[in-house]
Order: sequence, then structure tokens, then C-alpha cells
Amino acid sequence: MNDYLNNEQSVSSDIARDFIRSVYTYMFAALSISGIIAYTIGTDEEVFNSLFITATGVSPLFYVVMFSPIVVVLAMSIGLERLSMRTILVLFILYSVLMGLSLSFIFMMYSMGSIALTFFAASGAFGIMAVLGYTTKTDLTKFGSLLYMALGGIIIASIINMFMHSSGMDKMITYIGVFVFTGLVAYKMQMLKELAHNAELEGEQRNKLALFGGLSLYITFINLFLTLLRLFGSRD
Repeated sequence: MNDYLNNEQSVSSDIARDFIRSVYTYMFAALSISGIIAYTIGTDEEVFNSLFITATGVSPLFYVVMFSPIVVVLAMSIGLERLSMRTILVLFILYSVLMGLSLSFIFMMYSMGSIALTFFAASGAFGIMAVLGYTTKTDLTKFGSLLYMALGGIIIASIINMFMHSSGMDKMITYIGVFVFTGLVAYKMQMLKELAHNAELEGEQRNKLALFGGLSLYITFINLFLTLLRLFGSRD
């Protein structure tokens, strides 16, 4: 009987590890796609200007690239049950490409050195909080709810500050953003751990949730990276 239970636990652990491995595979795939596209376009001023700049100002493509990722994510979320895994994967790749295009501007605003250092800093913070979220025995559900409320406040404050142009408020929003996005890494990892050990999830549904988990971590990492870049990035 004990041998049977041990075998069941072993299978469960293997399935959970495969799920988490798939989550990170999707996350790293999205980062790779976005990073290559952002670097390729952002470091070539001629290509960047031909895509996003016109004689009269910003091209329409700039606005398409800025806002279309939101539409893609909504389509993926709404169609989670109805769309096939292949279709969701195509949308996932499309989202990564669009994010790469939108992130290309950072190479025009910041030096390569500060981008690289900030990326490593964000990776370190992400890794620490991911391990914390996966290993902690503390229930982070209420903590996650507070973080999402704070994130909503950040979005509202950012919209208001677009009209106020307050550097002080901008700094405050940025500092709070670092706290929120690092905290969300731990919260999301705990949620993904629970999904990974959910024996009721199987087949295509499990694969879809692994992809969405990778997408969620990817979005959180990008926001953490951009927030840190606003704080520490330089143009020198």
C-alpha cells in the first residue's frame, strides 16, 4: 500500500514538474522572440524610423503596435475554452512579436549597458520571488488581491499623471510599481504551483493553462523590467 502511494506521489510530482517546465518554456520563448525583434529594430535607427516615424510625426503603425497586444490577450482569454491549442499558440507568438516591436523604443531611449544591467537586475528579482512564491507555505491569496488593487491604483494614477506631468508622482508610481510587480511574481508562482498539482487538469486544457501561465509570468517580468529601467536606465 505504501509503495502504491509513493508511486502515485511520484507520478504527481513528475506531472507537476512537467507543467512548471512548460510554463517557463513558454515564458522564455516569448522573451526570446520579443528580445530578438526589439534588439533588431531598436538598434537600427533607419529601420525604426521607417516603421514608426513619418514626415508629420508618429506613424499609424506605432499605435497599432502599442494597443494591439491588449486585443490579442483579450482574444486568447475569451477564447480559452473554444480555441484550439494551435490557434492559442499562434496568438501567443503574435503577442510576443507585437511586444518585441513595441519594446524596440527602449534602445532609442537608453544605453545598451543600462538595458543589460537592468535586465539582469529584473531577472534576479524575478528569480528570487519566483522561488519564494513556489516554496512558501504562507497563503498569498489575500496578498495577491491587495497587489492587484495597487496595480489598479497605479494605472489610474498613471493616466491622471499624463495630464499633470508631475515628476514626483511619476517617481512614486514607479517605486510602487517595483513592489507590486515583484510581489505578483511570488503570488503567480504559488497559483501556478497549485495548478501544477491539480490532478483534474489534463490533456489540452493543461497545455493551454501552462501557456497562459508562461504568458502571465512574461507580462509580469516585462513590467518589472520596464519599471526598473525607468528608475535606473540612463542614456549615456
